[in-house]
Amino acid sequence: MSYRFATRLLHEAFPPDKATGATTSSICQTAAYAQETAEDMAKVFAGKKSGFVYTRVGNPTLATFERRLAALEEGIGALSFASGMAAVSMSIMNIVGAGDEIAASGSLFGGTSSLFRELATYGIRVRYTEENSPDAFAACLTEKTKLIYTETIGNPKLDVADIGALAELAHAHGLPLFVDNTVTTPYLVRPLALGADVVIHSTSKAINGNGNSVGGIVVVGKFPWNAEKFPKLAEFSAFGPMSYLARLSARMRADFGSALSPFNAYLTGIGLDTLALRMERACENAMALASYCRTKESVKVNYPGLPDSPEHELARRQFAGHYGTMLTLSLGSQERAFRFINHLSLALNVSNIGDARTLVIHPWSTIFLHASEEEKARAGVTDDLVRVSVGIEDKDDLLNDFGNALDKA
Repeated sequence: MSYRFATRLLHEAFPPDKATGATTSSICQTAAYAQETAEDMAKVFAGKKSGFVYTRVGNPTLATFERRLAALEEGIGALSFASGMAAVSMSIMNIVGAGDEIAASGSLFGGTSSLFRELATYGIRVRYTEENSPDAFAACLTEKTKLIYTETIGNPKLDVADIGALAELAHAHGLPLFVDNTVTTPYLVRPLALGADVVIHSTSKAINGNGNSVGGIVVVGKFPWNAEKFPKLAEFSAFGPMSYLARLSARMRADFGSALSPFNAYLTGIGLDTLALRMERACENAMALASYCRTKESVKVNYPGLPDSPEHELARRQFAGHYGTMLTLSLGSQERAFRFINHLSLALNVSNIGDARTLVIHPWSTIFLHASEEEKARAGVTDDLVRVSVGIEDKDDLLNDFGNALDKA
């Protein structure tokens, strides 16, 4: 039987533990694992016997979490990491090296842009698009390009990537499409089903929903990896479509020591249970808040759910009638933006997104503080912009809080 998302979330790849009957994932808070014989240990190390040897390499709690996300994203496998940025960096470094290039959206999250600046010191060039369109990405492709990278919704520009069209472009050039699905989550869209090849999440955000732990995950689809185009994968070519994931585990997570902690996997798994409920409520609240704020004077509201948004039609079609939980307010000056934030009572001034609580931040002076003027312009970051990550509070209380703060700003 084919179940809908919320049912799959709670039951697919997540049955009660066979040994104990426990209905939540156990926490295997251990560094290492004993094997009965030296022969058994050798077989586990060689991949000839299933089992665990060291938590930096693998852990039962992580494996349960990874199976759940792989099932929700409709992937063939997943690997968790210590943070969203670890997931981004390891997923990319898994196939690129000195002399290679990346074609990337110009409206990326500030942390990812910062990472891409660092890649230049390793001889890896990132070519940014001027807009989030297939034609703009096509203009960035060269014979050195190894992958196309985008986000489902730019953070905080809120431009929407046409995943199907970008996948078509990438595959026509023999390239994989990497999609950061943090903002939308698999509740709104499953990029692999639209043609993407690698999906990345900062699980610290909506996947967790409680703001109590940091983590990341990479989910992979069935891209035809080949050693000629991606020589780093040659050692793992026997794994076929799983060669990318096999190298990601053995070389990137294990060698770089970027594994998620078992306790954080446990906490995030608990938060994951309520993803469908939280996303539905937060999307409804975001639409109501965006519609309300635009009735106020001297406020420019950016939200894909607004009918006059240039992103509205693509978002409606691609995200099944939802428009995400994030919006931005342009208030005319940095001083007014600060006054607005300081007069909010419910919304917290926090750099995270995707929490059950509504969160706000002034990107110009915080998460884009060290970005260049060009990077800020590409990301739609201005000194009067406030990013809002909408939570699940009672709608009328949110509207009152924002209305009072806007009036006093």
